[in-house]
Amino acid sequence: MSDPTHPIVLITGGSRGLGRSMALHLAGKGADIILTYQSGRQDAEAVVAEIVSLGRRAVALQLDVGATAGFGGFVERLHEALEAHWRGAGIDVLVNNAGIGIHKPLAETSEAEFDRLMAIHFKGVFFLTRSLLGVIRDGGHILNLSTGLTRFTLPGFGAYAAMKGAVEVLTRYLALELGPRGIRVNTIAPGAIETDFGGGLVRDNPAVNAGIASATALGRAGLPDDIGGAVASLLLGDFGWMTGQRIELSGGQNL
Repeated sequence: MSDPTHPIVLITGGSRGLGRSMALHLAGKGADIILTYQSGRQDAEAVVAEIVSLGRRAVALQLDVGATAGFGGFVERLHEALEAHWRGAGIDVLVNNAGIGIHKPLAETSEAEFDRLMAIHFKGVFFLTRSLLGVIRDGGHILNLSTGLTRFTLPGFGAYAAMKGAVEVLTRYLALELGPRGIRVNTIAPGAIETDFGGGLVRDNPAVNAGIASATALGRAGLPDDIGGAVASLLLGDFGWMTGQRIELSGGQNL
């Protein structure tokens, strides 16, 4: 079974960006990691190698979080990985991180784009979490990813933010229903972060980056390690009495 000093954390979309940073920070604090990737197998294997170099166990599994028909097969592969590497233990933490960004005004957002956002950011989170309820150990933790854009507004992110608003509501209901099992469920809401998310808009567009910095109390856009470090502290620190909460990690953006 899993060692309580080395919890097993499943992170969707853990091959790059925020997911990669979370995986490395959690491993640095003693966690074993199962990360998923959609198509970037080479990137995922590189993260696994980094985690192993830190002295922890890690596995990468393919998963399309926007395709619920594949969730049954994923759960089977997850059980196989747990049996092979952890003698059949369940997971202690699920981080619903995987996502995409579509930057368009509402009036220009197509139904296909809306459906893709919904499939990945809300339907996928709902049904993947449901599929994994038998794998998450009692006393565990589910962490959902939202966005600062559910509190403040910026042009072009309305459809994306609406999906994340739904995730925040889902978080509270999951916290209520899973409370009897001792499973805590919380949401983090990052502000603007310098990654390739949304085509690298924050990272690669100097004007956008400068605009965010000027609207942020701490004077800059966020970096992946700002989120990865906070997530590791939240999941492996003394936060056992917190559930159903939204924690914003934005450096004070748009206060």
